[in-house]
Amino acid sequence: MNLCMNDVLYAISDALDCVEHEYLGATTYHARRVACLGTLTGRTLGLDDNTLLDLAACAVLHDNALTEYGLSELQHGIDLNKTPAQFRMQDHCEIGEHNVQAMPFYKRCKNVILYHHEQAGGKGPFGKKASEVPILSRLIHLGDLIDINCSMYSVTPDKYQRILDYVESGRNILFDAETANAFLSSFTPETLAAISGENVKQTLRNTLPVITNPYSPEELIRISSMFARIIDFKSEFTCHHSMGIAQKASEMGRYYGYDKEMQSKLFFAGAVHDIGKLAIPSQILEKPGKLTKEEFTIIQKHASVTYDILSQIDGLEDITRWASFHHEKLDGSGYPFGKTGNELDHNERLFACLDIYQALTEERPYKKAFSHAETMKIMNKNVEEGKLDAAITHDLDLCFRG
Repeated sequence: MNLCMNDVLYAISDALDCVEHEYLGATTYHARRVACLGTLTGRTLGLDDNTLLDLAACAVLHDNALTEYGLSELQHGIDLNKTPAQFRMQDHCEIGEHNVQAMPFYKRCKNVILYHHEQAGGKGPFGKKASEVPILSRLIHLGDLIDINCSMYSVTPDKYQRILDYVESGRNILFDAETANAFLSSFTPETLAAISGENVKQTLRNTLPVITNPYSPEELIRISSMFARIIDFKSEFTCHHSMGIAQKASEMGRYYGYDKEMQSKLFFAGAVHDIGKLAIPSQILEKPGKLTKEEFTIIQKHASVTYDILSQIDGLEDITRWASFHHEKLDGSGYPFGKTGNELDHNERLFACLDIYQALTEERPYKKAFSHAETMKIMNKNVEEGKLDAAITHDLDLCFRG
């Protein structure tokens, strides 16, 4: 299957933006601006196009561990937004490095995310000096700190000089002289305007080479598994939900006799079907009791957000539909689009069934995990009510009864 890695990065950037804003108070498009600042400086240093794309990939994913790390901290009563001093950078970096090992570019980018918080003077979480840190790590560190400390989202009359002064004052303390000099020689008022606000989206597209590559079924599974890990750790109540659906979707593909590529596409759709939940506030996802009408309306938005995020990726049209329509019902009572049976193909109907099956067989704070038999009884009632596909529900029964 062919995938444009640029599109994948832009999509995951939008998803991670929501997490960074909620947990750290970062402004919108933080990851994109870090990527832009890093690639701008990297180009001045003479990095080639392929290396710049690797840099942008790592910059977009530099905070990928926030959901996993954040859940762990929030379970211990720590508010990351109010108590940043308690944000243990080392854990954050180690988890992030572990997660990106699934990405196809990892062999070229080993330790880049691990060391992206190291300071030139050796006061980072691992105590590494600039000479011990990959150049891509140093460039991400530069962009990350500039964006956070200088509020790059908006432009003000004094912003340009403020940024120059910040980098100059951090030379050999926060930033090594090589990257600081490259940034200062390439950063202009026009650059500031190009990466502020919504402009950064098009600027990053214009900066990077577009690279589309074929990916094997095994590679698709590894990539989507990383996304599932990020998604599932947004809430302790569903910390195995996406991976569970991905595995069951692939198993149903084998049951139906699909080839390995189709099985991997079903796995991919299952892994990312709830990516829109990264945009839902944690206090709603983590609420142990019944949701209010307003809270349920907010939760329902995750399906349309999933559609918006995945629609950015060319070649992923079928996976986008399968993933985004998992709350649709044959009678038109589902969401986000209220589709009816004649508008839903087999795999779209399959994911609607799988989502219910997985949710019912998982333990939640407000219910026990139902057995297979109990789950099938509930699902068959949905079939009788005209909500779920009868044949697929029967197939799930045969495939998973054990």
